[in-house]
Amino acid sequence: MSGLCREVITLQLGHYSNFVGTHWWNLQDASLSYDPETPLGEIQNDVVFREGQTLGGHVTYTPRLIAMDLKGSLRTLRQEGSLYDPGKDTSAVTWEGSLMMHKESPPAKNSFLEDLDKLDKGEILAEADFSCSSQPQPASLSVDTVNSRLAQVQKGYRLEGNVKVWSDFLRIHLHPRTISVIHQYNHDGEAHRLEAFGQGEALLQGSVLEDLEDKLHFFVEECDYLQGFQVLCDMADGFAGLGSKVTEMLLDSYSGRGILTWGLAPVSHPNSVMKDFYHLLNCTLATAHLSSHSSFFCPLTLRGGLGRRPPSPTAFPHLNYDPSLWYHSSSVLALALDALTLPYRLRNNSAPMWQVADTLAVSGRKVVAAYGAVPFPMMHGSSLPDALSACTDALPWKPLSACPESGDGRCYAQWATLKGFEGQRLISDLAPGTKPPSPLHSLHSGEDVLASYIRSFYPTSPLALRLVATPSKLTPPFPQIFPQSLDDQGFLQTPASVVSSVPVLTSLQSGPVLGSWLSELHRGASTFDIRRVAPSFLSQGPEMADYEEALEQLRLLSRCYRDDSGGVMRSSSEEDDDD
Repeated sequence: MSGLCREVITLQLGHYSNFVGTHWWNLQDASLSYDPETPLGEIQNDVVFREGQTLGGHVTYTPRLIAMDLKGSLRTLRQEGSLYDPGKDTSAVTWEGSLMMHKESPPAKNSFLEDLDKLDKGEILAEADFSCSSQPQPASLSVDTVNSRLAQVQKGYRLEGNVKVWSDFLRIHLHPRTISVIHQYNHDGEAHRLEAFGQGEALLQGSVLEDLEDKLHFFVEECDYLQGFQVLCDMADGFAGLGSKVTEMLLDSYSGRGILTWGLAPVSHPNSVMKDFYHLLNCTLATAHLSSHSSFFCPLTLRGGLGRRPPSPTAFPHLNYDPSLWYHSSSVLALALDALTLPYRLRNNSAPMWQVADTLAVSGRKVVAAYGAVPFPMMHGSSLPDALSACTDALPWKPLSACPESGDGRCYAQWATLKGFEGQRLISDLAPGTKPPSPLHSLHSGEDVLASYIRSFYPTSPLALRLVATPSKLTPPFPQIFPQSLDDQGFLQTPASVVSSVPVLTSLQSGPVLGSWLSELHRGASTFDIRRVAPSFLSQGPEMADYEEALEQLRLLSRCYRDDSGGVMRSSSEEDDDD
């Protein structure tokens, strides 16, 4: 570790959040190196990882993470992980009568998890899988060894039909205190489902609360300079209510720390009228409550909108992904999140969470929208001015928050991050005397090039940005969702059979368009009588008065996004809502 490390604790609340989080942690794991000869990288991994030691004295490096999910959501993953051997239960058996044992077969592991088990045991996989040295392998394999070996069989993993839960593609070890299983509700089946906001709110008490407080205390106590919490929370089901209570607890218990909350919603959800109402109501209440308790709140979804009948999912020109597959959609969001969270994870020139939040969440505007170019369209061997000059008509990024850009250049604040241009030129190398093909080609730093380009669309918007050369490394079992137009580093040129890394450009924005987005969300939940249409939603809370208060809070929040001239991007129906 070099210099001051401001630690971050991650919380993942809900099954889709754990899908996105698993891809995100796999991306972090792919960039790790324990080789002391390797120069320190741009990203300070100790911000989100912790070093520990097993009872046997083996050094471990695990995420500083608390992941909450429902009964039946782990499948082959043990709740306590596999770094520590819990040993056999030596408690005395007092029953003296006859015993009948019923043994249930464990779920079958997919090919990736089987190979991962062999690597963990120090076994050498068959030559059909690997063409590696026959030297005996140590029982404790380094991350570099695992990464390089898995990379050799990347073409062999096609897990689209084999991923049922997030642990089916988890490639890292978790600390025994990471996973928290909520036994009151089932992950599968029709009975005992966590579907409504009020159910989630009611969960944070008793053993669930004690378990969370114990885990938080453990991770917080070992931090020297805790900067805050990044919270991934499902918006579309009852975890929205649980997340509301969790972030409220964090705000009360850790005042002054950053709480950056990312609200996750999958493209697909149960196709029924009542489920659609539940989805809308959960997302509406999540936005009102999570934004209130967080330094900022950013929805992350590839849905075209959060309403009952959203437009088509977000499409990317250089991705071939199936929006209905959680395994695919979560990988796209994880790539974007890898760049979005970079500013407070850098070794040098980092911006702590509070600075990122203060830049964006001004004057009570605590809801922000994310956009991303996944991947950023850059030709191999070209320069950043070349890539951006090809996008003069429209910005290359697409909505990641179900909130289209306004297109009128109005934005209160913006934070842009370009990640993964390693090996490419940030400025033009035109020969002296050559006329620059664009104003961007005459600039002398990558920061100036990117800033000038963004300001051509947002001329008066305050802008903060970071450029990081390190790419997002795509190692097994990241899905191969890339077209043949990309090379192995994710740049546009010679097609590659496997893409091993990609450049990504992201933007976090606060602007008047969010006022329209919030008003639309408010109007969608206000146009029907919840007591008549969805009375079961209120059966376990919230109370009707609390529900109406949350809607009013959302309406007032939308008014914070009126522009400085006194106007706001609203339709006539929105004007009526204010009366």
